[in-house]
Amino acid sequence: MEKKENNRKLRVCVATCNRADYSKLAPIMFGIKMEPEFFELDVVVLGSHLIDDYGNTYRMIEQDDFDINTRLHTIVRGEDEAAMVESVGLALVKLPDVLNRLKPDIMIVHGDRFDALALATSAALMNIRILHIEGGEVSGTIDDSIRHAITKLAHYHVCCTRSAEQHLISMCEDHDRILLAGCPSYDKLLSAKNKDYMSIIRMWLGDDVKSKDYIVALQHPVTTDIKHSIKMFELTLDALISFNKRTLVLFPNIDAGSKEMVRVMRKKGIEHHPNFRAVKHVPFDQFIQLVAHAGCMIGNSSCGVREVGAFGTPVINLGTRQIGRETGSYLGMHASVSKIYGDGNAVPRILKFLKSIDLQEPLQKKFCFPPVKDNISQDIDHILETLSALAVDLGGTNLRVAIVSMKGEIVKKYTQFNPKTYEERINLILQMCVEAAAEAVKLNCRILGVGISTGGRVNPREGIVLHSTKLIQEWNSVDLRTPLSDTLHLPVWVDNDGNCAALAERKFGQGKGLENFVTLITGTGKRSRRLPQELEGVHHSASPVATAPIRPLAWEPPYAMGMALEKLLVEGMSVPKDEAVGALHLIQAAKLGNAKAQSILRTAGTALGLGVVNILHTMNPSLVILSGVLASHYIHTVKDVIRQQALSSVQDVDVVVSDLVEPALLGAASMVLDYTTRRIY
Repeated sequence: MEKKENNRKLRVCVATCNRADYSKLAPIMFGIKMEPEFFELDVVVLGSHLIDDYGNTYRMIEQDDFDINTRLHTIVRGEDEAAMVESVGLALVKLPDVLNRLKPDIMIVHGDRFDALALATSAALMNIRILHIEGGEVSGTIDDSIRHAITKLAHYHVCCTRSAEQHLISMCEDHDRILLAGCPSYDKLLSAKNKDYMSIIRMWLGDDVKSKDYIVALQHPVTTDIKHSIKMFELTLDALISFNKRTLVLFPNIDAGSKEMVRVMRKKGIEHHPNFRAVKHVPFDQFIQLVAHAGCMIGNSSCGVREVGAFGTPVINLGTRQIGRETGSYLGMHASVSKIYGDGNAVPRILKFLKSIDLQEPLQKKFCFPPVKDNISQDIDHILETLSALAVDLGGTNLRVAIVSMKGEIVKKYTQFNPKTYEERINLILQMCVEAAAEAVKLNCRILGVGISTGGRVNPREGIVLHSTKLIQEWNSVDLRTPLSDTLHLPVWVDNDGNCAALAERKFGQGKGLENFVTLITGTGKRSRRLPQELEGVHHSASPVATAPIRPLAWEPPYAMGMALEKLLVEGMSVPKDEAVGALHLIQAAKLGNAKAQSILRTAGTALGLGVVNILHTMNPSLVILSGVLASHYIHTVKDVIRQQALSSVQDVDVVVSDLVEPALLGAASMVLDYTTRRIY
């Protein structure tokens, strides 16, 4: 519902500090300017916009026909850590007069820069509402701390991805004040016309340069490790010089260490090198055409991860500065177009969000804390909470929910028959999770989130079951994340049961502490999962690298699969009336000495062993873990096949049987426990 308050216009102050944040704020500013009946726009320019060494980029704001209400010189030169702190202090001294004069209803602040922290601090202390753009994201530097600090100061939040939204919810921000809009710059990126791109390329790189035959380089200092980032920049320039390709190099931003990086450029003669064009600034409209038609982009700028993904240009990301960013896929030698940061409709959503703000609402922020148990004793053992996760396992027969502690202990487990219809199933999941969350409070367990393991193909980024197994009916194209998150006010992760079994091994099992290993799940189907890097594939299903039937002899079924064994009824099996024949019955017969059952298990173990040999030759893992009901019966045969068939270089690999009793539940819990407690994303 759009705001109506005596028809008074909403006075919006947009503050921009540098060329990067203006590219995100400009689409919003244009949108505000297009609706003068609803908004009054004030523009405040500060930071590196006003410094000649960084291109005097305030001019592009004027060229876009925006009236700049205030120019604030807030940068203390020096380009080191102390200068950054002094710049924040200088901005804090100057901003109160500006805000007192403008008296905005709301201030829009972008991102994670130290300038933005000064803006948010000033506005918060002066009781001015703050709308923060791009909160909840993770990059991997001091920017994370600044971004999250601004989140706590801001009253309203516009985020670009579902993960960022989940982060904000995890930070106890009010759900009603969070808007998942996408990145505003994508509104321009996805509508950009490229018919004149060759003239832009020639303008910046010369007449003899062709599309896809040049490189764009943009590298900034890492403020938490300046010395190392400067050395990396020096090595990057050496590599680009030796590569002998035309390269557009942009000067770094104004962070601590940038002055040393410029010295490195000049020491190597980059500004006068025939293959290089060094520039302080490129207008955003032209910059997006340059990166869209580049052979590749190299550096550590966030635009390489965010904006460039919209064009499918390959990006080489250097160092740790963007290590936590969400990225698109890269298949073979072709980078795919990625739109995880936006669909081109962010600005209309943001304007609608602004119109809905009720200025009569209390300014004081509300926080949505998860439920906690009242202290029942002053004894320290009762006061300390156990960090835990809600784990959900969707099986073909049963639906299970468990409270799982950080150590992998299943504190409490609930089991119900899995309903046949979608409506009954989703309602039962919600009911069981609500009951488990309430019980967790009584058990002094702090629930950090919900992890769900389910059969079939899953899109873990969106929390959607794409295609389920035949055993779970009415379970295709199902959004599991939204209803659970809305009901429990907790972040939710979803993955398929094969991946969850492997995740359980990494967190709690025999894969703990290993860099790479393979988990093979034997039972109703044989699947292989490699960690730490799961292979999702283009259809969001972890790579089942060993599920193909293996027929080195004239075998009929793929015997490594439990489903094939279930078809073979042999003497010695004890099968109650109306009970389906299963792999457990075959094992029972083999234990009783039935030769046919024993032969079938040996044949199946041999088939599985050949599959393991293929995996050893292609992946070279440090460990192979067999999981599932048949694992202990296959282990010796698999080891014999490896000794006989594998190359000598991989024969020493350890093959073990999983000791986890509930891998699906533990794997679902591990997604929550790992993601919500790790320090680096």
